[in-house]
Parts: sequence; structure tokens; C-alpha cells
Amino acid sequence: MNAVHNALQSLPYLAGLPDSDVETLVQNSRLYRFGVGEAIFWEGDTSRGLWIIEQGTAKIYKTRPDGGEYILHLLGAGDTFNDIGALGDCPTPANAAALSPDLMVWLIPQHILQAALVQNPLVALNAIRVLTRRVRQLVNQMEDLAVHSVGVRLARFVLRHSQSDAPQPTGITRTAMAAHLNTTPQTISVLLREFEAAGAITFDRQHIHLRDVEVLRRLALMNG
Repeated sequence: MNAVHNALQSLPYLAGLPDSDVETLVQNSRLYRFGVGEAIFWEGDTSRGLWIIEQGTAKIYKTRPDGGEYILHLLGAGDTFNDIGALGDCPTPANAAALSPDLMVWLIPQHILQAALVQNPLVALNAIRVLTRRVRQLVNQMEDLAVHSVGVRLARFVLRHSQSDAPQPTGITRTAMAAHLNTTPQTISVLLREFEAAGAITFDRQHIHLRDVEVLRRLALMNG
């Protein structure tokens, strides 16, 4: 249980929570494993609680009318998902599935998490802060889709993931990036070659490596 204890202690939700309260959550959490492409839950399912990624990559997505996907979030180790369902006592707002073949996630049951919110005002305050950040991220994402070109969106995506302190997520293919950035895999490939020609990155079939952050920031329109 050391893994889940470490994962929970690092959660923004539980910042400042006494060890005894964290241990209660640890004892009531359960580990699940998923293979690549396996569904974790579907939009509209009864919420089971808050999910925390220990290892691997997951996608949170909506299904388009034509059967395609729009990926809302690409998540890796340390990230949580189904926050709205778990805290709002409502059905799951989107689909969730494994992107990597080694996804390991912990589940804090909904009633256990909500009891912590009632018993400790600090947890409730932390939850408000977390959800506020999530709303701000979604607003920024909507702005990027409405205002910026695919090239700018891709540059910002690469910057976010290359500068994150979290381990680099596995399973994020060009198809997944395209579904997240509302474009096609072919466009992603063309833009990555342009970024490489500009000296911003190098890349192979599996990984994108940051070469010059200032060049990439210019491509992302983030100078100054």
C-alpha cells in the first residue's frame, strides 16, 4: 500500500491532511489495472469515485456524432480524473480509457472521499482550488481551439509535456495528439517535421525531444 499512500499524500486535494486521515483513504482505496484501449468507464455511468494514476497514460474523451473522438485530457502518473463525478455526486461526464498497456490506477470510493470533505474543511477548500484550476485549463483549451492555429496548439502541447516534472507519458501517439488538438494525424506529422526543421525539437516514432525551448516558445506565440 506504500504506492497509494505516496500517491495520496501528493494529491492537491489532501494537502495539509493529517496522516491518520490519509491512512483511512489508503485503507479504502483499490488498485485497478487496464490494458491499452480498455475502457475504465463510459460517459453517463454511475460515478464510483476519484481515480488516481500510478503508472501509464489515460485519455478522457467525448465521442463525436461521426464516431470519432475528441480527447479532452491526456493524463499521466499523479493525475486524477472523474473529479466532477466524484465531488458532484453525478454521473461520469465523459469516457475514460487506457492509452498505454500498463495503466495502473487507484480508486478512492465516492462515499469515502465525500466523508473526508465533510469532516475536514481543508479538504473541501483544496477541492475548490483544484476544480478552479480545472475550469481555467478548460477555458484556455477552448480559447486555443477558437483562436490559434493547429501549429500553435501543437507547440503549446509539446511545451507542456516536455517541461512537466512528471514522467513522460507513454501511449500518446500522433493519432491521440490529433484527437486532442482537433486535427488529423497527417497534419501532426507535417508540423512535427516543420518544428524539427526550425530546430525546436527532434523526434522519432515514439518520442519528441525538446531541442530549443525558445524556438518552440516562438512557435507557440508565448514570447515575452
